[in-house]
Amino acid sequence: MAGIILAPRSVAGWSQRAAIFWALAGSVSAHHSVQSQFDIHKTVSISGTVAKIEWINPHSYLTVNVKGADGKVQKWAFELGGAAALRRAGMSRADRGGLKPGDEVTVAALAAKDGSNSGFLQELKIADGRVYKFTTDANGQ
Repeated sequence: MAGIILAPRSVAGWSQRAAIFWALAGSVSAHHSVQSQFDIHKTVSISGTVAKIEWINPHSYLTVNVKGADGKVQKWAFELGGAAALRRAGMSRADRGGLKPGDEVTVAALAAKDGSNSGFLQELKIADGRVYKFTTDANGQ
């Protein structure tokens, strides 16, 4: 009888372990590689003013207002690396690199594969002379 009672418990324990495994595997596979969204062989360079910087996990985002030849403002969105990559470049969560809306910047980034006004930030130059370099390999590391 003891074997009959243990069988359902061991199946339930195995099921719980399997559920945990699949939950963790799903969150890992949901993280994308840089080259899935961005062309690692094509860069874009734009100049404009900071609209917003969002320091969130797993990647932060910078939105820049760029005035086109026609005088109209276009928004460009740039994905940044994770918090550790930003710290290595000299930025901290506390001061966000000193960036604030209205600051003039020049951005060099990997171009989005879909042709949208977006990219993966590689270098950020601030009008006051500060330069932040973000370099990654093809997997965003």
